[in-house]
Amino acid sequence: MEMLLHICCAPCSLLSWQDFQENLGFAVTGYFFNPNIHPYQEFARRKEALRSLGQQENRTLLLEEKYQLETFLRAVVDQEENRCSLCYEMRLHRTALLAKEIGMERFSTTLLISPYQNHELIAQTGQRIAREQGLQFIYRDLRPLFSESMKQTRGRSIYTQGYCGCIYSEKERYAKDD
Repeated sequence: MEMLLHICCAPCSLLSWQDFQENLGFAVTGYFFNPNIHPYQEFARRKEALRSLGQQENRTLLLEEKYQLETFLRAVVDQEENRCSLCYEMRLHRTALLAKEIGMERFSTTLLISPYQNHELIAQTGQRIAREQGLQFIYRDLRPLFSESMKQTRGRSIYTQGYCGCIYSEKERYAKDD
C-alpha cells in the first residue's frame, strides 16, 4: 500500500512518516510542496533540512524546488481571514494530483501532527479533494507525537522553525500589534 505524504517540514515529518509506515503499513513517499513559506531563506532552509533528514532516514522524497510564493499570495490576497483553508486546499490539491500522476491511490499530510493546525478543516479538505480525484485521504490525529518529534529533530540538530511558514503567521509571531 503506497501513500504520498505531503510534508510541511522535517520536524513534522519525522514521526508522522514513521507512524504511517509502522502503524498503518504504508510504503510512504514524501512530497515537499509549500508555496506559502516566506521568506525565501526560510523555504530553502526547510527544504534542505528535509533533504538532509531524508538522506539520514533513507526516505524517498519528491521536492518541489521552485519557490512559488506568488501563487500563495495571489490565492489569499483580500482573503487573509481564510488563508489557512486556502493554503490547505492548495497544498493538498497539488499532492492529490501528484499522487494520481504517479499511480498512488492515497495521500495525507504531516500538517496532521501539528497542534497549531485546524484538523477538522484539513480532514474535510483532504476528503473532498480525495473524492474529486478518486483517491483516498488518510486522516490520522498525530498530535500526540508532536512534542517527541520536535525533541528528536532538535537532538539531531535538524532545523526547527518557529512559525507555520506564511508571511501572516510570521507577522503574528514576531510583530506585536499595539
